[in-house]
Amino acid sequence: MTITAAADGSALGNPGPAGWAWYIDDNNWAAGGWKHATNNQGELKAVLELFRATAHVDDDLLVLCDSQYVINAITKWMRGWKAKGWRKADGKPVMNLDLLQELDEALVGRKYRFEWVKGHANHPLNEAADSRARAVSEAYQRNASIPTGPGFVAGGPAPAAPKAAPVKAAPIKAAPVKAAPVKSAAPRASADLGLFDFEVDRPHTVQVALSTEELGRLKRRATGRGVSPEELLRDLI
Repeated sequence: MTITAAADGSALGNPGPAGWAWYIDDNNWAAGGWKHATNNQGELKAVLELFRATAHVDDDLLVLCDSQYVINAITKWMRGWKAKGWRKADGKPVMNLDLLQELDEALVGRKYRFEWVKGHANHPLNEAADSRARAVSEAYQRNASIPTGPGFVAGGPAPAAPKAAPVKAAPIKAAPVKAAPVKSAAPRASADLGLFDFEVDRPHTVQVALSTEELGRLKRRATGRGVSPEELLRDLI
């Protein structure tokens, strides 16, 4: 079977108070947003959350979208951007990198296609998604409660999903961290000592060299657990 859904975004001022929404029917829709973001970020986030909400079902997805940018980014440009280290043909960094990388992961193994629909042309699903996305952006503008919707209930309860981190208006490229030798106190003379048991109970500094892509994956995993990247690394150790 095929799930047909519309995905849309809204930003008052662009950038400004922003919302996103996907809509299947009145019983199956979701919305969210940020105090400050762009319309393109809202459009991308709507598609991302639609794929996440339906990840536990085997149905194909038909995504109705009025954004040529989103459709082309996912179906035409993303593979080339990724091959070039997430850079455009002119060598400049790709905008909205975090959302695009999350979409790249969410699309793996999914059967889907996109269909462009003209915005504000009385298409029932598109209008429903647009009105919900705009309602969120207006709620942020008024500091009112956010209408988030019931989510995807047609396919039964989904596995618990990580809470998404707020999207920043401008992506920040992190520089690789240079490695430095780890200095520690001498271990106690005991057969029961582990690898990280030290004589003196004090903090120790560990520096790790990560590529930009590895750092991005670390941040996303930390966000999924609701902790900082540093806390995630400490848990791994």
